[in-house]
Amino acid sequence: MGMFTCPIRIETMDGRRSLDLEATVDTGAAYTTVPGRLLRDLGVEPGGRRSFKLADGRRIEGAYGRAWASINGEAEVTIVVFGADDGPVLLGAYTLEGLSLAVDPVQQRLVPTVMIL
Repeated sequence: MGMFTCPIRIETMDGRRSLDLEATVDTGAAYTTVPGRLLRDLGVEPGGRRSFKLADGRRIEGAYGRAWASINGEAEVTIVVFGADDGPVLLGAYTLEGLSLAVDPVQQRLVPTVMIL
């Protein structure tokens, strides 16, 4: 699948502050990752730490929190990982599934989907 980007809004749990970002869609990533400095500036609180395996095989430990994610007017609470301050914004599978979105690899876009129970 080719890589593409899409707009995403990240909002604090209380809904008082939000940030519009351009995210690379990464179905190989479990969670949405946002540069930590942006999440801290926004006021997203870390909820804990987890171990993560990077695409290159390295293992790291990082902070994660919860925030509202909105795409195309649909919003859902999701897990966001505090990434490297200069790192990319990655839209992961957990957020995509929470928003009932699937990847159309031919048109390189996100499309609504029916979730399997």
